[in-house]
Amino acid sequence: TIPFNAHVRFDSELSPMALNLTSCIYRPWARHEVSLAFAARRVLSTQPPPPAPKKKTTFGNLKDEDRIFTNLYGRHDWKLKGAMSRGDWYKTKEILVKGHDWILQEVKKSGLRGRGGAGFPSGLKWSFMNKPPDGRPKYLVVNADEGEPGTCKDREIMRHDPHKLVEGCLIAGRAMGARAAYIYIRGEFYNEASNMQVAIHEAYEAGLIGKNACGSNYDFDIYMHRGAGAYICGEETALIESLEGKAGKPRLKPPFPADVGVFGCPTTVANVETVAVAPTICRRGGDWFASFGRERNSGTKLYCISGHVNTPCTVEEEMSISLKELVERHAGGVRGGWDNLLAIIPGGSSVPLLPKKICDDVLMDFDALVAVNSGLGTAAVIVMDKTADVVDCIARLSLFYKHESCGQCTPCREGTGWLYKIMDRFVSGNAKPAEIDMIWELSKQIEGHTICALGDAAAWPVQGLVRHFRPELEARMAAYHKKQQQVSAR
Repeated sequence: TIPFNAHVRFDSELSPMALNLTSCIYRPWARHEVSLAFAARRVLSTQPPPPAPKKKTTFGNLKDEDRIFTNLYGRHDWKLKGAMSRGDWYKTKEILVKGHDWILQEVKKSGLRGRGGAGFPSGLKWSFMNKPPDGRPKYLVVNADEGEPGTCKDREIMRHDPHKLVEGCLIAGRAMGARAAYIYIRGEFYNEASNMQVAIHEAYEAGLIGKNACGSNYDFDIYMHRGAGAYICGEETALIESLEGKAGKPRLKPPFPADVGVFGCPTTVANVETVAVAPTICRRGGDWFASFGRERNSGTKLYCISGHVNTPCTVEEEMSISLKELVERHAGGVRGGWDNLLAIIPGGSSVPLLPKKICDDVLMDFDALVAVNSGLGTAAVIVMDKTADVVDCIARLSLFYKHESCGQCTPCREGTGWLYKIMDRFVSGNAKPAEIDMIWELSKQIEGHTICALGDAAAWPVQGLVRHFRPELEARMAAYHKKQQQVSAR
């Protein structure tokens, strides 16, 4: 025990050796101080550290009270009165008055990552806009183009819960110091655009946006802009070009949109779902949102499940739910049972597919899917059972990317056409086994060599096919050549 009158220093900035040892010469009790300090430190160091908080190991089966999108299926009134009855626009003024630093802190604390495919931390991305003012206005641009095959989540938000997005634009805009938001919506989304316009008009009429939005002394406008259905306009800089009235072709970066974006002003382009969850995060707290999913993969997520399942659907679930549970619980399982599964594309058409042996236990989040050479993307789950011709499926995707290439970059303009020509022959088996390595090398020459990620999106499905179904390709080629030999022998 240490005497209560012992002169022992426990300053956190000083180690025991930092005690004034020279004072031992002049003060007889100083040696006692030093020895007591060492003894005390030794006692403290031998004590076991406090137990670490237990890590969450099971995910999924999200409770109804934790759902953010409470009218995802359009069963309730989507207009302002119905939205307010479900908790939208509640204490929005208080959130705005707290200021951009508080909003950014909550979004960073939540661990929210972009829901449009890239998965970049949203709080960090939004904070890039908070630079010293230079006289230029700042803008928020919402990417509502949603052209990724298999993806059908943002349209459900805009059609059935449009006020979630309108309020999200206001709060995200406040976090960035933006004066207006532009919602760039896909031209084919007629009903979605109509409902969004009604919701924006209602918000203006109620004083929720516009001059002195919600009585917060913050002015904020929202505009709708309808695109013409080009897939490439889902890329942020191509979207900005289209918004300005030009051809939708991606820009070279830098400069990044946060420096020079729409109309030459600082701009942040964000996905519909990313923006729409911001109000709930601010109301319920970043820690609440971060309590779902694994570390670095937190929150809830809209998953779109299509293909060979019994009940295709869009559902909100916890991040890091297992792929098998997601399909079995919400989509009624694979047609013919789980054992009838051939492969799944887990994140929209642009990510590599996964065979059944990986789908058995992989988790649906950013890091888990990257670890198995795929990606979460837009979380559009496309299921293929054993009746599917997987080679023909990937060939069809190659045709899509060939058609949607803007033609600006040579590797993409020429390479996507070559990919499709080879894949089209692979479907019938009219190829040589050496061409499998050739198409792999071709995909690698496209990947990472273009201005935007469309080249990567065209290359990855082919890479996934070669990685996991090479024996199928070789068997198909062998069967084709055997048949040709039999025909020529007649």
